[in-house]
Parts: sequence; structure tokens; C-alpha cells
Amino acid sequence: MKRILINDTHADVRRLAIVDGQQLLDCEIEIEGEELRKGNIYQGIISRIDRALGVCMVYYGEDCDGMLPLKDISKQCSDEGFSPGQLYNPPAVNEGDALMVQLIEEQREAQAAVLSTAITLSGRYLVLAPSQYGNGLSRYAGSPAQARLPDLPSQLAYPPGMAIAARHAAQGHSATELQRDLDYLLKLWEAIERAAQYNQEAYLIYQESNLVSRTIRDYFQEDFAAILIDCEALYEQAQRFMALVMPEHADRVQYYQEDTPLFEHFQIADQMEAVYPLAGRTKPSLS
Repeated sequence: MKRILINDTHADVRRLAIVDGQQLLDCEIEIEGEELRKGNIYQGIISRIDRALGVCMVYYGEDCDGMLPLKDISKQCSDEGFSPGQLYNPPAVNEGDALMVQLIEEQREAQAAVLSTAITLSGRYLVLAPSQYGNGLSRYAGSPAQARLPDLPSQLAYPPGMAIAARHAAQGHSATELQRDLDYLLKLWEAIERAAQYNQEAYLIYQESNLVSRTIRDYFQEDFAAILIDCEALYEQAQRFMALVMPEHADRVQYYQEDTPLFEHFQIADQMEAVYPLAGRTKPSLS
């Protein structure tokens, strides 16, 4: 019987295990202060513009600047009436301007982080691109296959001027299920837009996904018996997220309160330690 186990009994690390009975199938850790930032959405401030190179540097609140290609700046970030071809010319953008950006590539040593104004939000089944031009449902996100979901653009309701793409998990699911996922993404985008209006300083608007939401979004399948969490705060967070994206399975999120530690209860503590020793915290090598 497959289950997802989330352990948060250590001070600075959360651990995820996917098990079938007492067999560890996959695992992941999230270390406090070392969470992945790729996909995060920020309010950024343009600190420098280099029109010769076609880039601007944007301070986004992580104590460093990121690089944003000028050609990437979307219509929403430019003055009304400017076309993309005009974005290289003033006064479309200026130093000190605030704009919403998403982290595409994290900073690496001497290489600056890469930012984009083409925001995307990933759901359970769909990816929403709220600032893309035109409408339509693209091929499966991240897949070389050309498979499509026929007739869905006419069945799904979303505002004009946005684009959606289907993830592999969308296969076999009804338009009703996809619409529920899309409605969640649209509500999330509305909240992000509201948050950006109240602060003109550089700051984090939206964290793309923490361990809990990423687990439910990317790992949970209907054949999983339960998601067991030994931290009450994370359990409540998981319940809220599951109620939004898959309310019919909300009862599978369970708060583990037994005296025996969660991983020991399922006899995977040694398997987890072999992959993620708490002392060394190496990357997993499961085959």
C-alpha cells in the first residue's frame, strides 16, 4: 500500500518519503534556509539598464540583482500602448521602476540569477501563463510528444489573453477536474496581483512551492492510501492545499500522532539514513 510520509521532527530539515508498505520508493529533503528559489515570484526594482546589451539588472530582495533581458519584458510591465519591439527604447522602462519577475535560474557563483516577466504557475494538471499573448491549450508541458487534449480550450473557462499548458498528469482526467485546477491557479494569480499592488519595494510575493504543496501536486496519485504528517502545522497546511486542488481526497491527509517516530513505524528509518544521512545530507541515489 503506497503512502506519502512527511517528517518534521528535526529542527532545520523536513523529510519526505514515498513508501509501498515498508519499501522506500523515493525521498526528498528540504533544509531550512536552502529551499529552492526557482519559480519564486518577486516584486523587483530595476537597478541598472544596459540597452547596448539588451538587459537590465533587477534587485529582487535576495541581497543580489538578477538579469532580465529587455526583450523579455511583457506588455503588463510596460507603459500602455508600447509593443514588445519598443521596449528597448525609453520610456518603457527606467531605473527605479518596479515590476513583477519570476526566478528562472538561480545565481551561480559569478553568474547572476536569470529573471523573467513571463510568469507561469504550475497546478496539479495545468500550467497557467497569465501574461502570455493569445489563448489556447498547448501541448504537454515539458514533453517532446505532440499529444494534445482535444476540444479542451472550448470546455475550460479562463480570461482572454492568458495561455494554459497541460502537464502529463492531466491525461485521463475530465474537463471538470482540469477546470477545478485552473480555477485554483486563477485565484492564485489574483492573489499575487493584489499582493504586488500594496508594496513598491523589492520582496518575495509568492514561493513557488514548499515541500508540502509540491508533494501533493507532483507525487500524490489516487492509488496512494494516505499522506501522513507528524507536524500539526504542516498537516493543517496540507489539508488546506488538498481541499483546494483535490477536495475529494482531503481525508487522506492525516496527522500522525503515534509515540513511535513516523519513519520507524514504517521501518524505513535505516533506508532514509542511507540516502539522506542527517549528518551529511547527501543527495539521493535511489535507482
